[in-house]
Amino acid sequence: MIVFLIYAAIFIASFFVVKLIVKTATNDYASLKTVTFGDESAVRPNRIASILSVLTIFLLWAAFTGSTLVPSFLHAPGPFIGTAKFDYTAELSTGERDDATVSIVVTRAGDDPVLPEVDPGDGFAKNDVDEIGAWRSGLVRVDRNDEVPEGVEHRVVAVDGQPLEPGGSVHTEYGRIGMSPKGTLNFEPAKGWQMEPIWLPAPEAVVARMAEIARDGYRDSTLWEHLGYSLFRVIVGFLCGAALGIPLGYAMGLSDWFRGWFDPIVEFMRPVPPLALIPLVIIWAGIGETGKIILLFLAALWIMAIAARAGVSGVNISKVHAAYSLGASKWQIMRHVIVPNSLPEIFTGARVAMGVCWGTVVAAELVAAEKGAGMMIMVASKFQLTDIVIMGIILIGVIGFGIDVLMRWAERILVPWKGRS
Repeated sequence: MIVFLIYAAIFIASFFVVKLIVKTATNDYASLKTVTFGDESAVRPNRIASILSVLTIFLLWAAFTGSTLVPSFLHAPGPFIGTAKFDYTAELSTGERDDATVSIVVTRAGDDPVLPEVDPGDGFAKNDVDEIGAWRSGLVRVDRNDEVPEGVEHRVVAVDGQPLEPGGSVHTEYGRIGMSPKGTLNFEPAKGWQMEPIWLPAPEAVVARMAEIARDGYRDSTLWEHLGYSLFRVIVGFLCGAALGIPLGYAMGLSDWFRGWFDPIVEFMRPVPPLALIPLVIIWAGIGETGKIILLFLAALWIMAIAARAGVSGVNISKVHAAYSLGASKWQIMRHVIVPNSLPEIFTGARVAMGVCWGTVVAAELVAAEKGAGMMIMVASKFQLTDIVIMGIILIGVIGFGIDVLMRWAERILVPWKGRS
């Protein structure tokens, strides 16, 4: 919630600041005379907003992981690291009370704690020392070195002067001290706002892991082999789905019989997620490459069929009538009217289908894959290697974005008439 509120605040502040700067620097009032509201062709991505959006995500990621890539004053409050101390009051069943001090060394994961020597002190309650990892909690057996006479009960009744009962807790500047129902103390150091590396590593940790895998590989394959196999599966599955889906969509858009026959099948399969088909694909095609290609093929098939059908159905009938009046044959109408006017919808469907295929490749590579970005992610997740998981997600997103950019470029080149009447 805190991250979302900060992100929303940055978005609003950036919007007004950039608009004010641009307006002051350019003094461009001509655009105010043009009515563009509701005109999709008049809306173009604001490059400044795109850059600020990416920078905001990076800064939030770095700030809430304590990254060294940004100044420390931008860091969110981190976990307590150091030596925490608190006093406890022990009471014997005879009514006698005594105080002692507990020192707890809190360290980051992987660091070797150095425990200080403490003077046990006088009285039956002795001073203690222990260690706990940051973002963790642990039991503190303060009674393990207390000198309690045999047959006499011992219990802790207060921490730092605050009364404490079983099931209760006391908050100090170092963290929370609770008491279990059996009377044992539990210390939980203050966690701050930063994320634990096991849940979200810092950006430099992900970059370092990427460099390591690019150099040494992962599970007997290089990084480029993993990405290449995923890209190959996605492209083959998408092309197979498009090769069947586009003719099927054209047939449904041009023939009422084909529309009536295949419409129930397409509309039934369209909302079924590809992940639900994995067991069936395994039964049909096994766990080899064929099964993965089939799953991606089914992910793209229905989207491409619906896109082609929508493209045919959206052709302006006046253009068809005009072609007929000029003596065009059905083949000429198909070639010069229907196909060109349906291509924008098909390209839009192709972009959607490619995105779905990229989202499905991770699940497809769950089926006994030896190589692939999805396999790399899933194996790493089993060992809680979050840096590899995030690295794989980023690479899949970057490649998917790159493919989408290429498809939009191809659409501008091949379908320059998109948006024109």
